[in-house]
Amino acid sequence: MSARPHPVLGGPLTLFLALLLALTGLVALPAPAARAATPVCALACDTLDPSKARQDTFPVPNRTINGRIVRLHVSDPDNMAWASIDNGVKGDATWLDRSWDRGATWEPLLGKAGIPGTWTGTRTLMYNITDPVGHRRGWIRACGDAGGVTCTNWAYPKVCDGSFCDGADPATASGDDTPVPSATLFGRTISLHVDQRNGMAWGVVGGGGAGDEIWLDRSWDAGASWPEGASLGRTSVSSGATSTRTAMFATRDPRGLLYGGAVRACGREASHQEGSCTAWARPAPTRARAGADALMASYQTNEGWWRSSWWNSAVATTSVIDFAERTGRHDYDWVISRTFEQNRGVFPAGARSSDPIEGHFISRAIDDAGWWAIAWLTAYDYTGERRYLDEAVTIADYVHKYWDPSTCGGGVWWDRERTYKNAVTNGQYLWLTTSLHQRISGDTVWGSRAATAANWYLGSGLINSSGLVNDGLNANCGNNGQTVWSYNQGLAIGAFTQLWRSTGTGRYLDTAKRLADAAMSSPALTRGGVLTESCDVGTGSCDDNQKQFKGIFIRHFADLADATGSTVHRAYVTKQADSIWATDRDPLNRLGQRWSGTSPNPSDWRTQAGALEALTAAEGLSVR
Repeated sequence: MSARPHPVLGGPLTLFLALLLALTGLVALPAPAARAATPVCALACDTLDPSKARQDTFPVPNRTINGRIVRLHVSDPDNMAWASIDNGVKGDATWLDRSWDRGATWEPLLGKAGIPGTWTGTRTLMYNITDPVGHRRGWIRACGDAGGVTCTNWAYPKVCDGSFCDGADPATASGDDTPVPSATLFGRTISLHVDQRNGMAWGVVGGGGAGDEIWLDRSWDAGASWPEGASLGRTSVSSGATSTRTAMFATRDPRGLLYGGAVRACGREASHQEGSCTAWARPAPTRARAGADALMASYQTNEGWWRSSWWNSAVATTSVIDFAERTGRHDYDWVISRTFEQNRGVFPAGARSSDPIEGHFISRAIDDAGWWAIAWLTAYDYTGERRYLDEAVTIADYVHKYWDPSTCGGGVWWDRERTYKNAVTNGQYLWLTTSLHQRISGDTVWGSRAATAANWYLGSGLINSSGLVNDGLNANCGNNGQTVWSYNQGLAIGAFTQLWRSTGTGRYLDTAKRLADAAMSSPALTRGGVLTESCDVGTGSCDDNQKQFKGIFIRHFADLADATGSTVHRAYVTKQADSIWATDRDPLNRLGQRWSGTSPNPSDWRTQAGALEALTAAEGLSVR
């Protein structure tokens, strides 16, 4: 049966009986599903052969029926399961059931396999336990038919995150915050409580009487649905009392690759059927962790990217790596290899970008390739894995092919058609050549290219008389006076900072400081102390590309602050994080386009990744 969300209220007895049957493994089979289960793809797709499993564990006891052993196998690294039956005869069968609503309904007979010929056992193929792409948390069990039907218990009925699991006592919480206003109902107060540090939540009903109820709902898609998380911890006020609370429940399921879980507290007064709920909220263990969890809720696990924006996904990947490196958290290390492995191949136009992707993250857009080179150099620094450095070299070699001294005396073309020399592509090239020189032992080639690129950049006119970087050069090789975008300014700051680190040459650091000071003082980039894009002003709105520009800027600006230890530059980084947290965040920790919080202020994964860079940078500065 297909999963369906529960209403806010359900019959407590019905729910209790359903859960009792589900958890004990007693077989009370519903009618078969009307249609086959929709295949789920996460790290792999349903029907993977168990020979490819990275692990074989048995999370629940086996079941025995007429001497046959029915067993549930789970590979946690794959987030997949399969069933087996042994000690059997021809015609005995085994299969999996998968439920999206805590065992109330399920997709039956997944991978059903019968024992053939003279064999004594068989197994199913592997199926995903959860569906992170569809934001669904599943339970799974193994069943067998051998002159009767039996099933194992479900795995995994409890979510565990670190040392805390669903059902923990709120008395063990390390803190008690109420992130959203309470709800009221017939004089009762219904409140949501969170342990920010451990990402746990519970509900409290107060000012009531015997029979009043309180529970939590948990959603993996920001409150759009909650089939697996309805009526968690539902409990009643006992006779003579006026309040009660639920147990604690987790908001992240690392085993199931589900992050950014949202919770709300709901309750009802004993003599009425209608209920009331608080707003949805996500805990915030730290600013950066809250931002990263919300960003990862949009990651397409099966495809290994943030869907619909190719170069933006490279920058988001860099944001995740920076988060890991600066905070010491390893929650999302798997995303690095997943993104790399799923995207280094060939894709037709429309699959990843409007342009074909030709392999090694390369397309006709030179700057798109450049963002991926930066991501993989950052991955190399964090992991030490040579494959990432090799990939960055491959991409940088491609970018270098478009360095053309025959036009404007040098510089890299923006596109394969050689129509434009702009600041972004040349800022990337300068940063990449310098960074490769630093990382390749004995290198002279990239170092020479970096020196040549630096001289060209400084003499190109891209930096105007106010110390701001305009978008590019015109047909006469002069500054075209087009928009000052923060990411162009930031790339130049970062590139010249790295050049100074590499060479010790004072003019490079002086240039980085001049660019940084101009960015802080000019209303073209900073207003009220907050980094502001031209499209952030008035009723303007930034497009999907522009939404991530500020994050790129602050990443490189923070590098300068690290390099110099300047209290002014460090304070500017902190100011951005403080403003985002205070004015640009909703209860679900979604971070918007405008870091000053003014309207209109749309949010999506691009704005999330950009703002995450500021939160990460500030948190990193605080520990240095």
